[in-house]
Amino acid sequence: MKHINLSAMGRQGGASALVILIMVLFFGSLLTLLIKVGPAYMDDYTIQEALQSLDGTEGLSQMGPAQILTLINKRLSVNSIRGFDTKNISVEKDGEIVVIAVDYEVRNNIFRNIDTVVHFQHSYEMRGK
Repeated sequence: MKHINLSAMGRQGGASALVILIMVLFFGSLLTLLIKVGPAYMDDYTIQEALQSLDGTEGLSQMGPAQILTLINKRLSVNSIRGFDTKNISVEKDGEIVVIAVDYEVRNNIFRNIDTVVHFQHSYEMRGK
């Protein structure tokens, strides 16, 4: 009959309390960062979709910059983007082509004096129908 050495099994142990505490702190920090920064990326994605949907809009190339900004503001309002300032959008016309540039940053407080700054910059060239 074979003899199984159980002495090696007796020396094995699980994670210590210190390792578990470090893992909880690490994953808790990642989760906090995701909760704080994630909505900024989701809002940016919604802003991109709203601006890209302008391409091919009826009469876009005949509109002035103020009219285009009003149209963008309506689309952002429909998509529940309320904290975005339209001063971050510049509209330029080059003949039939409308160039829309977006440049803004979002600041979030993580903990006490630790903040995140997320910078977004997009540019779109569009033609109206």
